[in-house]
Order: sequence, then structure tokens, then C-alpha cells
Amino acid sequence: MSEDTFRAEGLEDVGVPVGATPDADNPGWYSWGDFPRGSFAAATGRLLFKPDGAGRAVCRMFPTENHMNMGGSLHGGSVMSFIDMSLFAGGLCAGMERGHYVTLDLTTHFLARGKPGSPLDAHVELVKQTRGHAFLQGVVYQNDQPCYSFSGTLKRIRDRNAPA
Repeated sequence: MSEDTFRAEGLEDVGVPVGATPDADNPGWYSWGDFPRGSFAAATGRLLFKPDGAGRAVCRMFPTENHMNMGGSLHGGSVMSFIDMSLFAGGLCAGMERGHYVTLDLTTHFLARGKPGSPLDAHVELVKQTRGHAFLQGVVYQNDQPCYSFSGTLKRIRDRNAPA
């Protein structure tokens, strides 16, 4: 979606990131579509997101058996990848300034075991935005129960890396 189309549809008022479109299978949610096959992000599956009031957003993933560890719970690496992606998508939905960011830190507390088959919803809050950093925090729920809490800092960078 172009910047002009984005504005024409009034999406800038609700904090939907550029390039996002309404998800046909999930009314009220937005996505960037499927990630490139073979990319690390593709392992998470489709990432959905939506604004949730001033300074807040919700991001969703659909964990499958591919996201499990050997003990039958969701693997911590898959959960942290989802949370990291939620900092970006959720931050933009919550009003984070547009730009290119990298993760400086991410702290995750594992409160309960996540399981495949039910969506994970990351409730993201933009705590503070400075010229060069965005500070975010939140809680991930599964079946209305808190499973993970997190806080993270994103650094805004001027120059993007060239593709490898």
C-alpha cells in the first residue's frame, strides 16, 4: 500500500503501519501478508496487529506444533521472536514514529507455558518515544491468561543495512 493510499484510506489516524492491509481471514486485524519464504520471520507465521487505543496495540500469532520445544510447550525462541516482531508492529500501531529501528534489548519473563493451537496476543504499550529510542512493554496472553511479560528498547537508525 502506498503512502498516498494509506492516507486516502484514513489509516494514519489509527496507527496502522505503512504497507499493512486488512487481513481477509481476521476482520479488524491488519498484516503485511506472508513473510518471504525461507526468511527467519516466516518461521513465526502470519503476524497480525491492530491499534488498541492511544499508545497501545495488540499483535497476534498462531502457534503450531512447529513452535514447540521437546517438552510440549512453545519454544522460548519462537515466543521471543514473536515478541520482538510485536515491538515493531505494535510500536507502530501504538504511535511510534515511523523509521527504521533495531532492537537494543528485550527482556522476557516466562509466566506460564504457552501451547500450540490457540493464538498468542501481545498487548504492547509504547511507554516513551525519544528522538532516537522507543521504550515498550507488554504482556502476552493465551486464552485470556498471561503467559509472558516483556519490555524492550528499539533504537532508530538512519541507514539500513544493504541486503546480503
